[in-house]
Amino acid sequence: MNPLFHIGFLPISIFDLLDIMIVSWIFYTLYRYFQGTRAGQMLVGLVLLVIITLVARLLNMNALSWLMRTVQTVWVVAFVILFQPELRRLLVYVGQIPVVRGFFKVSGTRSIDAVIDAGLELARRGWGALLVLQRDSSLRAYKEQGTILRAEVSRELLISIFNPTSPLHDGAVIIQNEVLEAAQCILPLSESGTLDPDMGTRHRAALGLTEESDALVVVVSEETGQISVAIEGHFHRRLDEADLRGHLNRYILVSSGE
Repeated sequence: MNPLFHIGFLPISIFDLLDIMIVSWIFYTLYRYFQGTRAGQMLVGLVLLVIITLVARLLNMNALSWLMRTVQTVWVVAFVILFQPELRRLLVYVGQIPVVRGFFKVSGTRSIDAVIDAGLELARRGWGALLVLQRDSSLRAYKEQGTILRAEVSRELLISIFNPTSPLHDGAVIIQNEVLEAAQCILPLSESGTLDPDMGTRHRAALGLTEESDALVVVVSEETGQISVAIEGHFHRRLDEADLRGHLNRYILVSSGE
């Protein structure tokens, strides 16, 4: 293909421009994801090394090019070793992208097990909780109003969040697939007059969200220790482990294409 223009002795075609745009977008996305972390600072350093390497090659500075390539290799290895948790969360985050999920159907089994185990333990301890499992409807507005976590879902993490002494225990957590996206999320309160008098603010918030989205919300009552599920504007109450697993398998795994 004929070049569009030349930079020095380098011919630049439309595919070169497209290549540069894609790589730039990847680095920008990575920087936004890691922004404010040590991994983000190392990523900036890595990009700087790449730029210096390219400039050295353009200027035929062989010694500097060799040095930069050597340092760059060490930098990448150090990045991978030191920031395995961040990279693992990034891969999980990439798996939430709708296009990716269209090609690779991602199971929600791990998050379901974590929610069930945590819910039962929270009920045993008498700690209230709101656990939102996102389906197809976007819950971005609620996530952004809460505390962004983007952590792997686990029983221990959920229990620690809803410990009454935790600064994150107020509000709801929002889980998307295997990622706990945010905590301290404020949900809309339902105006329905059909709620039983013994249902408090947590239940009204759970029902309110399911009236506005297709999310599933698990509620653990602090007063009674009972577990309920809100879905499609309706409550399923007084659930045991088998009932809870049945609802989550039905609405979460089926909606994920499992």
